[in-house]
Amino acid sequence: MAPPLTQTIRFCTTRDGVRIAFASTGQGAPLVRAAHFLTHLDGDLGSPVWRPWIDELSRERTLIRYDGRGCGLSDRTDAPLALDAWLADLEAVVEAAGLDRFALFGCSQGAAVAVAYAARHPERVTALAIIGGYVRGLLHRQPTPQQLKEAKLLLDLVEIGWGQDSEAFRQVFTSLFIPGGTPEQTRWFNELERLSCSPEHAARTIAAFGSIDVSDEARRVRCPVLVMHARGDLRVPFDEGRHIAGLIEGARFVPIDSRNHVLLQQEPAFAGSFATVRRFLADAEAVDAPLSPLFTRLSPGERALLELLAQGRDNLQIAAHLGLSEKTVRNKVSAVFGKLEVATRAQAIVLAREAGYGKGKPPPG
Repeated sequence: MAPPLTQTIRFCTTRDGVRIAFASTGQGAPLVRAAHFLTHLDGDLGSPVWRPWIDELSRERTLIRYDGRGCGLSDRTDAPLALDAWLADLEAVVEAAGLDRFALFGCSQGAAVAVAYAARHPERVTALAIIGGYVRGLLHRQPTPQQLKEAKLLLDLVEIGWGQDSEAFRQVFTSLFIPGGTPEQTRWFNELERLSCSPEHAARTIAAFGSIDVSDEARRVRCPVLVMHARGDLRVPFDEGRHIAGLIEGARFVPIDSRNHVLLQQEPAFAGSFATVRRFLADAEAVDAPLSPLFTRLSPGERALLELLAQGRDNLQIAAHLGLSEKTVRNKVSAVFGKLEVATRAQAIVLAREAGYGKGKPPPG
């Protein structure tokens, strides 16, 4: 197990009076992780499942994460659970941490909260990275009768077995999140379910997830967005990740070769996925400069492309970086030229660099 991180835990109060625990680790530009189900700020540092995530997201950054209402160190409450309540948690943490502009990270239902926040507070969010997320709950996915029956069965299992000493009932839930987990990871996740929240809160939370729908908010997101999703995710279907990327203009979609909803440190996809997140956030920060009226015409995807142009990358290098064909990149570059009212690549680069673009490292060679 990795040595303990230096963690500072504080508390804040939401507009509806719920006390929320939040923690910071690492140093550097702020990255806020929207709360998702099954967290415990104090216990997660010793977790063989969540600790590797914390290590990766704290690299060269100040990671701010929090326990949502009813979970972990935050208030156990019977207050209503819905999108506005989860947004209130995030808004309270952002204010208490004194953040102005920052990057957002969301996984599972935390992605829906992050998307809604980015749409409602565009002046604050520099970039949004999503892993294993969704913007619409089960009830908004045209579920089959079989899917609804399975969802009801899962809720019954939670209500019956969540708080019991036996892990048998909780193991069903764990198997949906980390089917590839080691015995140690599986045991720890089973125990987290019992410790993170009460059976009643767990059942209410899971039921509330089904009613989430932030599709309209997703269409209004204007910051750079990275969406990643495991092809074999048993908890959130792969198509839900594709759905997010299709709703957000300019979003980049990256499939992950895994069957775990929560990526595990020992699987091959883990290191590469978080490296992709770090590169994306670094590129987005480089683009995050005051925009002249000309630059406001560009979409988030076009601003990301302009950053690569300003770094001196050619079309082939840009295509490889963005996962696009060279022909597509050519077309996009031409569109950027038109919006910036320039005729040549050199003119576009000069204009971009004067606006603060091109701060990332140039490509080798």
